[in-house]
Amino acid sequence: MAKEPASLPQPLSFPPSHFAKLAPRSYLHAYLSSPNGRRPSGRLPQESRNPQINTGSLTHCHGSTVVRAGDTAVVCGIRAEILNASDIVDYRPSTKLDELERRYGSGVPSLSEVGDRERRSQARSEDAEEMAQLNLLVPNVELSTGCSPSHLPGSPPSTEAQSLSHRILTLLHTSQLLPMDDLRIWYHPSSISSSSSHPPPDEASPAATSMSLDLPNETTPTDLEDAQQPEIKAYYTLHITLLILSLSGPPFPTLWTALLAALSNTRLPKAWWDADRQSVICSPLISDSRPLTLNGLPIALSCGVFNSEKDGGGLVSQIGEAGGGGKEKWILCDVDGFEEGCCEEEVTVVVRQREEGQGHEMEIVKIEKCGGGVVGRKEMREVVALAEERWRVLRQVIEGSV
Repeated sequence: MAKEPASLPQPLSFPPSHFAKLAPRSYLHAYLSSPNGRRPSGRLPQESRNPQINTGSLTHCHGSTVVRAGDTAVVCGIRAEILNASDIVDYRPSTKLDELERRYGSGVPSLSEVGDRERRSQARSEDAEEMAQLNLLVPNVELSTGCSPSHLPGSPPSTEAQSLSHRILTLLHTSQLLPMDDLRIWYHPSSISSSSSHPPPDEASPAATSMSLDLPNETTPTDLEDAQQPEIKAYYTLHITLLILSLSGPPFPTLWTALLAALSNTRLPKAWWDADRQSVICSPLISDSRPLTLNGLPIALSCGVFNSEKDGGGLVSQIGEAGGGGKEKWILCDVDGFEEGCCEEEVTVVVRQREEGQGHEMEIVKIEKCGGGVVGRKEMREVVALAEERWRVLRQVIEGSV
């Protein structure tokens, strides 16, 4: 009886996911140096993840949103609290009407009504400085348990969350995103004390309505002028909570997008000072609430730089020679968690639209760069161009979600 031929040994093979864990840099380089040049996620190097934004998700906040970009998900809630001017230590009423008139000229218009561009820019700078001194913006970033493999259950608050909170607060002030006029609560003296049933006609401007006073005959014109002056009695303090539910890649751009969407969704109750009760009264009517005014909608974008030359002639270089590709550096837009571990250099650019009559359409608000020295002027221009394109996409998404 003839013997059956011995079967040949089967070649040893692994699924692509195993290669990604054994040799992540080689795995990424093989994708980027392929003819189509796509990343393992299927995106092109200049392609970002499409965000999904849902606003008004939290019922007990004045503004909220849920943002998901790829495997990164963030929940943002904004709660407005009242800070009385009398509770501020060493508070100096620098916002009296006469000093505001010296700042703006005549009257106290909102920033959108100030005609001179330089004076408007100076007013925004002074507002940002005052906002920082009074700590009216309080962001807090939390990374939920299990949001990524590096955040294990039972771990104490990480330094990453504190660093992200500081970066968010710094960008809020440097971008001058919110005007102080949206956070001020005025008191308008009148012959009829402002009560909960008789609110002032308009809180947007302290000089909106001229009101007469029943004063004694011996009252001097100076006393009358002082008595009729509106004054600031309180401020709105915005407590911003950002919770990262799932994390894959740099979290800052998604956090900032969630913050912008939540601020666009925020509506502050109409508030005024009640002279009889010596407290701030808020209107319970939703129709009386007003939205916040955002300055230019700055958008953040992070890019990673993958440099195969860092392997020092290892497996990555061998694959590049075998594939015949001569490119050894790639700028990857909006990297995910896997690509972030393979990139040695990260660049974050924040851009927004310029005001009308200021030349170019976009302006750079902030640039952050960490690690490596690959990115030069040419690469930085490419990153800025990608950020401008990202701004146009996110603006439509945010405006469409509100």
